[in-house]
Amino acid sequence: MPGKNVRSAVARVTLSCVLSGLLMGTSPSTAGILDATWTAPTTNTDGSPLTDLASYLLYYGTSTSPCPGSSPVRVASPTASPSLNQTMSFRLSGLTTGTPYSVAVTAVDSLGNQSACSSVASAVARPDFTLSPTGTVNFGSVAIGSFADRVFTVTNTGGGTVSGAASSAAPFSIVSGSPFTLAGVGATQTVTVRFTPTTPATASATVSVTANGGSNSAIATGSGAAIADTTPPTIALTAPLGGATVSGKITVSASAADNVGVAGVQFKLDGVSLGIQVATPPYAVTWDTTTAASGAHTLSAVARDASGNTGTSAGVTVTVANGSTVTAPTAPTGSATTPNRCPPGQAKKKRC
Repeated sequence: MPGKNVRSAVARVTLSCVLSGLLMGTSPSTAGILDATWTAPTTNTDGSPLTDLASYLLYYGTSTSPCPGSSPVRVASPTASPSLNQTMSFRLSGLTTGTPYSVAVTAVDSLGNQSACSSVASAVARPDFTLSPTGTVNFGSVAIGSFADRVFTVTNTGGGTVSGAASSAAPFSIVSGSPFTLAGVGATQTVTVRFTPTTPATASATVSVTANGGSNSAIATGSGAAIADTTPPTIALTAPLGGATVSGKITVSASAADNVGVAGVQFKLDGVSLGIQVATPPYAVTWDTTTAASGAHTLSAVARDASGNTGTSAGVTVTVANGSTVTAPTAPTGSATTPNRCPPGQAKKKRC
């Protein structure tokens, strides 16, 4: 009826969360919940039956007197004419776990008339879901180009259904377990977080899990490490060929390769450095063979990379032939004869 006042909506409000329901040791998060329960009104303030109940307004906060206040939660009434001792309940979510809250409720009729505030009930918000591990999770030192995984666990601690997702920022990423739906107390979901460093530096990011209007988080940290190069270069002589006879100034060359890069090539003659180290291709030096004794010699080459790894070529044997070769004169043609010797007194008479 016009001008009527709605009677106080409830005799009392209770909160199902009690201190024993808190998980000790968990860090504060916005995944806290409170279950408020109240008794529906049945009459107006003038004693007439209540037949046009429309909704309830739940006022809550950390102050001891939340009602009336700003931004209440509106809960629709399932019936316009509640029966005697009919109870209502509503779960407040997105609260800070471990924090005391006070709750009161009012009733609103179809004309918008609002009742006085109910009595105030207080309790500590319990977690709707938990994330473990919490705090800072160290992924350690990870080589650039590689990755490391850590597993987090989301647990439904408030009952009902908890649906949500996990997220993080580069160089961390979620590789499995998100999104998720957890039905019932104790249901769990593992979430795998991957650290993929791209620079040799320390990185950190928040691993956040949001569900049912609340959130839980942990800090992920790790450091990128330069890849340790343990692979030696490969090298092979390309000139001169094995078994060659050499003289004068010749070119000694090699081909070299490395998984990162060749820093230099040093040629060797019988194990002793031959000329300067060559830092860039083509890898070659000029060898003046006159500095070596004639005969057989072994050429080789050593390649080095920036990490100090070395690779040595197979040895190549060459023969040094310095100067001209001396040969005996060729024998004359025909037969050799001994000149006649004329007896004394005959030389003038005839040819001997």
